[in-house]
Amino acid sequence: MADPVKHDDDKGGKTDRSGDAELSARLKTLGARLGHATKREFKEKSSRGGLSMLESTALGRAMRLPAEFAAGVLAGVALGWLIDRLLGTTPWGLIVFVVLGFCAGILNLLRAIGKVKPSRFDDER
Repeated sequence: MADPVKHDDDKGGKTDRSGDAELSARLKTLGARLGHATKREFKEKSSRGGLSMLESTALGRAMRLPAEFAAGVLAGVALGWLIDRLLGTTPWGLIVFVVLGFCAGILNLLRAIGKVKPSRFDDER
């Protein structure tokens, strides 16, 4: 590399202007390469189904978690009500299945946030 041109800075020291320009150019190319790699990785995850568009945002996650819990509870209520109607066991079927639905909702939440390993049947979807 050629002898860089030295210039005085405000403190009386010497600065290397050509080195700054080279470093700035390298930083810009690195930023561009990193941006391209990030976009490519996001597209690969999206195409594999590993990251849906809704799940990729905080709003999507905020909407998904209450829905996971409510689905378990509502399924328990529906099954309990149906069993009570068919077997005439009012209110015991509803009570038992609401509790089971609550437990299923909590399990769904824990799976959604990654605290519990997904079931073995999740891979078949």
